[in-house]
Amino acid sequence: MTATPLSSDELRRLHAWWRACTYLGAAMIYLRDNPLLAEPLRAEQVKHRPLGHWGSSPGIAFTYAHLSRLVKRDDFPALFIAGPGHGAPGVLAPAWLEGTYGERYPDRGWGLAGLTRFCREFSFPGGSGSHCTPEVPGSIHEGGELGYSLSHAFGAAFDHPDLVVAAMVGDGEAETGPLATAWHSNKFLNPVRDGAVLPILHLNGYKIANPTLLARIPREELLALFAGYGWAPRVVEGSEPEAMHQGMAAAMEDCLAEIRAIQGAARQAGSAPAQRPRWPMVILISPKGWTGPKEADGHQVEGTWRAHQVPLSDPRHNPRHLEQLAQWLASYRPEELFTPEGRPQPELMDWAPRGERRLSACPYANGGLGRRPLERPDWRAHGVKVEFPAASSVENTAPLGAYLADLLRANPDNFRVFGPDETASNRLQAVFEASGKTWLAERRPEDGDGGHLAADGRVMEMLSEHTLEGWLEGYLLSGRHGFLSTYEAFAHVIDSMFNQHAKWLEMARAVPWRAPVAALNLLITSTVWRQDHNGFTHQDPGFLDLVVNKSPEVTRIYLPPDANCLLAVADRCLGETDVINVLVADKQSHLQYLSPEAALRHCERGIGLWDWASSDGDGEPEAVLACCGDVPTQEALAAVELLLTHFPDLRLRFVNVVDLFTLAPAEEHPHGLAERDYLSLFTADKPVVFNFHGYPWLIHRLAYRRPNHDRMHVRGYKEKGSITTPLELAMENEIDRYTLAIDILDRVPRLQVAGAHVKQALRERQQACREYAHTWGIDAPEITNWRWAGLKGR
Repeated sequence: MTATPLSSDELRRLHAWWRACTYLGAAMIYLRDNPLLAEPLRAEQVKHRPLGHWGSSPGIAFTYAHLSRLVKRDDFPALFIAGPGHGAPGVLAPAWLEGTYGERYPDRGWGLAGLTRFCREFSFPGGSGSHCTPEVPGSIHEGGELGYSLSHAFGAAFDHPDLVVAAMVGDGEAETGPLATAWHSNKFLNPVRDGAVLPILHLNGYKIANPTLLARIPREELLALFAGYGWAPRVVEGSEPEAMHQGMAAAMEDCLAEIRAIQGAARQAGSAPAQRPRWPMVILISPKGWTGPKEADGHQVEGTWRAHQVPLSDPRHNPRHLEQLAQWLASYRPEELFTPEGRPQPELMDWAPRGERRLSACPYANGGLGRRPLERPDWRAHGVKVEFPAASSVENTAPLGAYLADLLRANPDNFRVFGPDETASNRLQAVFEASGKTWLAERRPEDGDGGHLAADGRVMEMLSEHTLEGWLEGYLLSGRHGFLSTYEAFAHVIDSMFNQHAKWLEMARAVPWRAPVAALNLLITSTVWRQDHNGFTHQDPGFLDLVVNKSPEVTRIYLPPDANCLLAVADRCLGETDVINVLVADKQSHLQYLSPEAALRHCERGIGLWDWASSDGDGEPEAVLACCGDVPTQEALAAVELLLTHFPDLRLRFVNVVDLFTLAPAEEHPHGLAERDYLSLFTADKPVVFNFHGYPWLIHRLAYRRPNHDRMHVRGYKEKGSITTPLELAMENEIDRYTLAIDILDRVPRLQVAGAHVKQALRERQQACREYAHTWGIDAPEITNWRWAGLKGR
């Protein structure tokens, strides 16, 4: 960019505001006192342990300043997302200058005492972090992990037609897989109903210790890469401030004009353009650690990896470093930028946008302020009729698809469904009766034959769980609602993203000015016990173990056994805030157990004794058979039938768990059962055989503090699997009906000897089932056609 749109006065004021930001960024890394250099800097005024990341902060603040200029000039809402890791100084400093930080934290606002605390408490015990945590006004993006800034930006822009989201992408971050796929989000942005995303790729040349790839490829290759992604790049390059300000001002004005032209043409036509727009972006090339020390200890610093974190490592004990630090800070001429009382000079205060137009006060960055509760139709309209338990089969997720379609119809501008190219595969295809799949890339005639592609679609499909999760998080954090489904084995793709969002929610709960955001609802389907055809690689229920690691305040896990329970749980989850709900339900056909009314009562409790499957009457059982999950429930019921056929007088209690955290003590999780209720269900001393969907040790982990825990024997997935049949997969992992029946016989004292003949017969039946499967490739009819006959006829 070679235009020079800034007048000399605009340039002077813009540069002063940026100087103030860079001064504050350096001061908060180093200083614990004397924040305005009112006296010569002394070693004791420097932090014992300077922490923070300087390298990207000047470029972040530079971009923030230029976006703020346009916001004030043109009066539009904008959200700024800082992607470079640990780039908080480049965001906190502008937030302080704008006054928002002091409004949120009066003890760290304008004034000498507030400025001192603001600098001292950065990267300091009990203070603010070095990345954009939930405590940072104006942020929806946690900077502790790289790769998600751009997908978060698009999520925030969806269904916010007036919003411009500026996403600062670090060149180290740009090397990650999630960021690479996120560039394709421009194929899903509808200029009629959505806002705009303006990426600013910040090429400062280095990561923490190495050059960055995109900074070391030829210019034509760099531009070809982004042209291939479908972007129209503007390049701003250099280090001389005046030229850089003019170039950046020209680039930002040009991008904004192009955004308005794309949106204006589409909105005037009333539909998305026939050809996908080529949205603008900026490539900002500036030195690493721009305006910082040029050298230290005989090595170049600015423009190298040495500027990444703390350019002068030990000014408290190294006199030469202290002298350099004092010269560096003084080079910004803080006496021109701040009053002696520690306030920005009036000209700086007047420069920034006002009120909610300040980037640090953007209401979309505190999405709960604008969140509207979902209009939730009655899910029972899609409930499955159940006249007798376990007598009929339904694809469990199919009714949920019909319910989600109702939600799409009732909430046309604040609810979307997300999934990695598998919405129909996961039996949620009823959503296409309410909305197509968002798609602004090329379309061909054959796509109309069941492709469901639509520019105005509200079903978001892309074969990148990273991008989908990022879209959903950005959508939720800016005030809307969503639902994501994915295959169980591949939920691990978003392990770290789940971690970060859980941490964000937990921290946000402690920030009083953050309003609650809608729950992140994740359906885990195509599950381990119906991956007999795909084999070992598709068998992994371990995502649940990860979820249990996170704060009990924000995590919930549900394993509904049938379609009505899934509907009841999903409806509840879609009305919640500030939590992550993980629902595990297979997409294949499964037996149905509870009517809609019974399912609602069961799911409200989260755990329950099924009288119709129990033979202990009003007395005490000899054993408890518990289950959690769809296939484990079926196999447990079949085990009950086997046991009572041979031993009709066996007093057996059947317990089904929907809410996994009910097993934890009440003091460890909000959903945990009180001790008296747990013992009422499981007894104080009777043997318990627990058939679980996931890894068996997870149940032990949750329930280990319960009385006499050693009486609980858990069956679950044991990393045994191949291309086989459903029953053989269950037998390989010992969650099948025959193994469960044997487990009960082994644990009821009076049957340990008397049951020997039955145990042998059950083992022989297992072997016969294996032989049938290996002969015919399917399970025996007695398995595939099994239905619950009830207890009365036994």
